[in-house]
Amino acid sequence: MAKQFMLMEPKNENFNELIGGSSKYLVPRFQRDYAWDIQQWEDLWNDINSLDEEGFHYMGYIVLQQTEQYEFEVIDGQQRLVTLSLIVLAAMKALSDMIERGEDEEDNKIRLDELTKKFVGNKNIVSLKVVSKLELNRNNNRYFQKICSTLEAPNHRGITSTNKLIRKCFDFFSTKEFGLNGAEIAQFIMKFSSAMIFTKIIVQDDLNAYKVFETLNARGVQLSTPDLLKNYLFSIVTKNNDIEDDELNDLDENWSELIAQLGESNVSDFVRYHYNSQRKMVTKKELFSSMRRVVTTPPEAYAYLKELIEYAPIYASLINPSDSWWAEQPEAYRDSLKFLVGIRLFNIKQPLAVLLPAFKHFKPEEFVKTVKYLYVLSIRYNVICHLSPSEQESLYNQIAIKVSGKEYKRASHIKNSEEFRRLYPNDDTFFNAFEFHRMPSRQTAKKIRFLLAEIENHLGFHCDFNKTTLEHICPYNPEKQWVDSFGEGINDVKDRLGNMLLLDKDELKRANFEQKKGAYGKSPYHLAKKVMDYDEWNLDAVNEQQKWMAEQAIHTWRVD
Repeated sequence: MAKQFMLMEPKNENFNELIGGSSKYLVPRFQRDYAWDIQQWEDLWNDINSLDEEGFHYMGYIVLQQTEQYEFEVIDGQQRLVTLSLIVLAAMKALSDMIERGEDEEDNKIRLDELTKKFVGNKNIVSLKVVSKLELNRNNNRYFQKICSTLEAPNHRGITSTNKLIRKCFDFFSTKEFGLNGAEIAQFIMKFSSAMIFTKIIVQDDLNAYKVFETLNARGVQLSTPDLLKNYLFSIVTKNNDIEDDELNDLDENWSELIAQLGESNVSDFVRYHYNSQRKMVTKKELFSSMRRVVTTPPEAYAYLKELIEYAPIYASLINPSDSWWAEQPEAYRDSLKFLVGIRLFNIKQPLAVLLPAFKHFKPEEFVKTVKYLYVLSIRYNVICHLSPSEQESLYNQIAIKVSGKEYKRASHIKNSEEFRRLYPNDDTFFNAFEFHRMPSRQTAKKIRFLLAEIENHLGFHCDFNKTTLEHICPYNPEKQWVDSFGEGINDVKDRLGNMLLLDKDELKRANFEQKKGAYGKSPYHLAKKVMDYDEWNLDAVNEQQKWMAEQAIHTWRVD
């Protein structure tokens, strides 16, 4: 079939139309295993039971890659297709049980044969095994085909956890009431299969499948990008059929562990930052097509997979400083965690492209210094000055390539680089941005506590931001006495950093400024003590306090 179109127009089709026709569907052999469990089964059954009210149930997108005229690979949607098929098989088992009991035997046999041809596949005339319209991946297919052929789910020893889920799914639906006789069961299957609506998207090759995924994800339709990535890499690895099954199984297990470590939502980011740590930067949109140009042969795909598997725990721990993985690393790395907490708290991801190769190639103490420098730069550049993240990402990419290529061998090479100097806001720029900086304290209280605690630590009082209370000097919801002090500027002051400080406990409630000063004077916190310098709390005092805080901030976050 000529591949003329990248993408056929999306169309709605019900499960009956999808499976009931002459098409065959193949789950790529390396796509993830069946993973739905009782929560999804119960939700789906509840949806089926409410069909009388709705008339149909929308099952979402199904993305298919056309390989032959009537043959498609299931790029996204296998969990739903398998589960719906198991419901049909469970209903067919109920029909088969009626035949065994001699209930309307002749008609029910005709019904069962017709349902088998329509929803399951054709029987091999020699073995009488069903050649299924739906073939699953290498870990699930044999077990699924047994159910298709026998309408029984084997419960033998050594069954894998994913096939246990298929068995439990089949057993779960086998307990349901499909009808009191063969005609009612057949009617249930036809009604239910016609009511399960998919939006079908067909793509002509795997590169286009990537483009479709990226487009749909950009529109808020979350598809399984890790599945697509794995399928591509594993298909290249096995292209020449010269990799042993044991090694393939190890790769498969390691990949599953990678997904478990990162969580599905982080896999695309991980792959991109890993890619950008060694090669010219690509955007999210360009990632998969760029990766396809880089990884074209089995040795390249194998090496790339091994590298992703090796780097995954590093990435997972960089984005989670409390990960137990750090306890297994040399103690010299521990000093980096406090800086990683700050980077993570503000959800700043750009440094990851540099930190991945730095962890790999630098000595622990050099890695710690690198984290510190990038943390300081992050506070100055991202948090306070709000400068361009795209320029930052581009320059970090240049640094990362030099770290990966071992041109930069120490933290000082990064710190003194032209790229770092271009990004680093100087003291005047940082001071001016900090002096009038606002942060919405209701939404970002934890971040503000972190910043204020860092200033306190610099001034000599060591405190844990998680164990402090954020105090607004002029209350967030001010009463008349405060409105009188600030006049029209009352709404501008509540989110100014100069109007906030840390305390151990907030017991001041509706106290006036004089009463608050009394409490601040007994506090060990430097920012609170500084407020003692002011006779009254008004806009001039807030400005003065925040100007003083900006001076402290210059020294709190500084790379010399």
